[in-house]
Amino acid sequence: MSAGANDWAGRIALVTGGRGVIGSAIIEALRARGAIAVCADAGGELDAGGADKSALSTGTLRLDVTNRDAVLALVARIEKVLGPIDLLVNVAGVVSFGSAQDLAEAEWDRVIDINLKGSFLACQAVMAGMKRAGFGRIINIGSVVGKNAGNARPWIDSAEQLRAGNVAYGVSKAGIHAMTGFLAKELASHGITVNAIAPGPIATPMTTSFPAQLKALIPAGRMGAAADIVHAALFLGSREASFITGEILDVNGGMLCD
Repeated sequence: MSAGANDWAGRIALVTGGRGVIGSAIIEALRARGAIAVCADAGGELDAGGADKSALSTGTLRLDVTNRDAVLALVARIEKVLGPIDLLVNVAGVVSFGSAQDLAEAEWDRVIDINLKGSFLACQAVMAGMKRAGFGRIINIGSVVGKNAGNARPWIDSAEQLRAGNVAYGVSKAGIHAMTGFLAKELASHGITVNAIAPGPIATPMTTSFPAQLKALIPAGRMGAAADIVHAALFLGSREASFITGEILDVNGGMLCD
């Protein structure tokens, strides 16, 4: 699953959560192929308001994905300075641990707002421009946890639930999967595809506490790497993938086969 280098030259991409392991790897791969990849992250140091071409192309723009006005302003600035966005990759997200019984309401809201609402707001913000262009690729990041009701096996070891994604995380990712299908149908006639990647456990700072006994259950024999997600994103974001939309692509080493 790969696309030729010529497919990316001059294309304009927005990657949220661009400072994380997966987001930064996607940005690096896009730029290496000649794309203009804008990095947006809650920890960004640049304000989108006055960002010029250089800042948009090489810096990290500060973005709260839960703030609709901020998301719209960033997209408008990119379109004004660089041109139409034709690829959006929603990587911004947080993980949450612990039992459902002990889950605080504020934690539920935090996870749903960033993971699900944030992804939707970014999708919504790029739709008009992609429709005008008659072309677009949207890639959302879901999770195997949004399909398998969680990796933890609390009936065997209750401690696993304390170190693996919980119900808030799983619901947020299942919501992303559902959203992907809805948007895929709504946007297909405009030349826009909407797909999601559902990773299994990926070696990042978010998964440092992932239980060793659960790692041992991955048929491929290892945790995933950021590169595994990059390859999937490059394929789904390519022009060659024009007849694939509404797909939830599993990248999980065989943890879940459906």
